Amino acid sequence: MAEEMPKYHRNLFHQMTREQFQTAVDKLYERIPALARNQIIVEMARIVALVGDGHTNLSPTRDPKVGFRTLPIKLYFFKEGLFIRAATREHADIVGARVVRIGNARPEEAYAAVRELIGRDNEMDARFFAPHLLVMPEVLNALGLTDDMEDIHFTVEISGKQRTVRLKPFGLAEMMPPDTDVSWAARDGWLDARDASKTPTPLWLKDPQDKFWFEFLPDSKTLYVQFNQVGNKEDETLEEFTRRVFSFVGTNTVDRMVLDLRLNRGGNGDLNLPLLLGIIKSKIDQKGKLFAIIGRSTFSAAQFLINDLEKYTNAIFVGEPSGGKVNSYGDSRKITLPNSGITVRVSTLWWQEDERDKRQWKEPDISAELTFDDYRNNRDPALTAILNSVPK
Repeated sequence: MAEEMPKYHRNLFHQMTREQFQTAVDKLYERIPALARNQIIVEMARIVALVGDGHTNLSPTRDPKVGFRTLPIKLYFFKEGLFIRAATREHADIVGARVVRIGNARPEEAYAAVRELIGRDNEMDARFFAPHLLVMPEVLNALGLTDDMEDIHFTVEISGKQRTVRLKPFGLAEMMPPDTDVSWAARDGWLDARDASKTPTPLWLKDPQDKFWFEFLPDSKTLYVQFNQVGNKEDETLEEFTRRVFSFVGTNTVDRMVLDLRLNRGGNGDLNLPLLLGIIKSKIDQKGKLFAIIGRSTFSAAQFLINDLEKYTNAIFVGEPSGGKVNSYGDSRKITLPNSGITVRVSTLWWQEDERDKRQWKEPDISAELTFDDYRNNRDPALTAILNSVPK
């Protein structure tokens, strides 16, 4: 790993020195005889994360060779804190609970520990990945948050009362696809905090596994377009979809268009152009009529689209800061380690919009952070903010 990473990364030492990298490698190499397998992998991930970009990583969420397990719960950092948003039926009683402690650490301490393992472009990128790692027993053990990987204690708060629950590994962690955030998709045998809501599923959670689709909201004359991956479908290219979208705009009374990029983690950035040109040519590219919803999952080629929308259109951005930044390293190459088969990814290209632009993310023009109360009641604060906005 240490030999191959400098060969293929566009600039491995853009955030650290060669000496810092070598010191970390030597330190781990000396410790390996005294470490368990999960500890070695976690420490390797820590070294890779020192590089400091989102496309350079050793990720247990994407590599089945790592073979880490998961607990029977799903976590998310909402505006009010860290919550158990879903769980297996066996643990239905803690769905919706706020997490007070993970093992022997407060949530903010656990986040700080796991953050150092995440290859990230910015803090929002880290907040996206952290909940997935915080339910892996092998990670919690390697970070010293629990001594027993088979019996992990969580302290939770429900209705103002705290209690400690004991969780055992549920099975191997599900692998996450690279270009779409599908972690919100319903899972058989699991209960979700939204299940008790009498309000219909919000549009942004209606079909997160579909790459792109649109729906017209007649009451507000709003065209909602969900764009979850910069890629083509088997039966429709993104360019064909774009023609379909703007044919609808051209033949119907559409007062505003909403482009939802919240779940879009990238793909092939070259495919963005028809959509961008379609927006520029359309009657909808006016201030107060064109909106883009962004968030911590908006990354890579989706960030490229954000850059272009900001530069060339009248889009108003709503939601939370993006998971990518304007100038970034990307186009990762896989390095397969010969004995373990584990994959390390390194960025091979530098994508530069403007060298003077040092922003760590695209900040929304209208902030609309998801609260747990919004989530469990199937409310979408971002879309609500758009529908309530008055053009100025």
